[in-house]
Amino acid sequence: MHSESTPLLPPRPRRVQQRYTKGLVLLACFCVASFVRYRSTLSTLVASPGFDGDLRTRCSVHTLTQRLDHFQSTNGTFAQRYFVCSEFWDQDAGPIFFYAGNEADVELYLNYTGLMWESAPSFRALLVFAEHRYFGQSMPVRRANSSNGQYAVHLSSQQALADFAVLIAHLRETLPAPRSPFVAFGGSYGGMLAAWLRLKYPHLVAGAIAASAPMRSFLGMDPPMDLASFARVVTHDASEAAGAPPQCAANIRASWDHLFALGGTVDGRAKLAKVFRLCPGRDLDAPGRVNDLATWAKEAYENMAMGNYPYPTSYITGGDRTLPAFPMRAACVAFSGLLESADDFLHALKQSIDVYYNTTGATSCYAFDDDESLDYWDYLNCADMYTPLDQNGVTDMFWPELHNASTDDAACVANWGVHVRPFWPSIVFGGTDAFRQSSNIVFSNGDLDPWYPTGFTKSLSDSVVALLIHNGAHHLDLMFSHPLDSHALRRARDTEREHIRRWVTKSP
Repeated sequence: MHSESTPLLPPRPRRVQQRYTKGLVLLACFCVASFVRYRSTLSTLVASPGFDGDLRTRCSVHTLTQRLDHFQSTNGTFAQRYFVCSEFWDQDAGPIFFYAGNEADVELYLNYTGLMWESAPSFRALLVFAEHRYFGQSMPVRRANSSNGQYAVHLSSQQALADFAVLIAHLRETLPAPRSPFVAFGGSYGGMLAAWLRLKYPHLVAGAIAASAPMRSFLGMDPPMDLASFARVVTHDASEAAGAPPQCAANIRASWDHLFALGGTVDGRAKLAKVFRLCPGRDLDAPGRVNDLATWAKEAYENMAMGNYPYPTSYITGGDRTLPAFPMRAACVAFSGLLESADDFLHALKQSIDVYYNTTGATSCYAFDDDESLDYWDYLNCADMYTPLDQNGVTDMFWPELHNASTDDAACVANWGVHVRPFWPSIVFGGTDAFRQSSNIVFSNGDLDPWYPTGFTKSLSDSVVALLIHNGAHHLDLMFSHPLDSHALRRARDTEREHIRRWVTKSP
């Protein structure tokens, strides 16, 4: 059951979020809303010689008709989009590198996943980039219905994995590639999908590279998830140990008291609007607006921590703007001096988050709540992958705020008509014990990435291996190589390629 938009192997070329607990929403915040802006800045995305420009031009695009529900006898279908990049493939002996698309247009990952592109020539591999249902152009419903829960009922990680499994079987038959081993790749939620693909469909996938995959970020895991770990690592990135000025984290922590104190009066809220240069009409008088402002400021640090890369890149902003190398260090410069008054702290906070929100200096005012629309990632977080996060204001540089499962559930019911299933991922996929019984998976994490404590940082067996990359940010190892790459990062990529070679050599 398929339809092809172009021949499968062409001639070879010559050469968005809600106000309740965010959890995994943070994995998507820099991809979904900003993807459409990245295409005009592709020259800033790829650093590796030989892979410049828009890599879509080196691939063919296809669609496969997939069932809406793989687990029920229903007739609904949709067109799943995928890209095939064949210039390096030895059809007789080469493996197939399969990117398990996650919560954005798959073209973003096609242009960023340098580990696949740079490894393909030596492995003589075919590259496939598969799009996740309900994202990009693989939409089972009209986008106008994106805030209606009844249209999202077929969105789940299990359905997405089944899509990938059906696509792999289809490719094996139609390429044809009856004996070519498939290796799954993915980062963040995509890394989770790659690992689960190996766990659930080991007969289809010989191994998986799962980068920055927070496999243990769910309730019901054993050992249990540390709900405060995300905020704690963000704070580490603003510390002297991570290269930031020594006073930074403490000064950021002190800023929130001044912000909330001013937020308690009409004159104070007017002053906050002036200090943070909020656009006309963006007053802070409505209930919850001051907390929204604080959360918006906090998210700058969370995203800079995930994107704390050693060179300038626009990846974490989806190509919208280029952040400096180690952006958390740059953001901390504003907090490096002596701060005494409330004005000192708040102006420093504004200057600090400008590193993320206004790195070009071109933004004259902020409409910090512009992107309040619901999206399908929000639904997935509610119905399938609930991940609560806490902050305590002691081990982190924020204000105390614990998750509230009842409030989160009420928001999911109001927005989508679904209840949170807090233990579902642990039940359907399992945790440490499930992966201890699996094989051929590399879990890589960087110790600057706030998600790393919820990933596997210790190997579970000889073939389920964990790599912890010193001074590595969010799935940095998946990106193209760069002259500023550390020795630890280069060694991690070499180790990943060693495991891939072992998998594809052993695969029948």
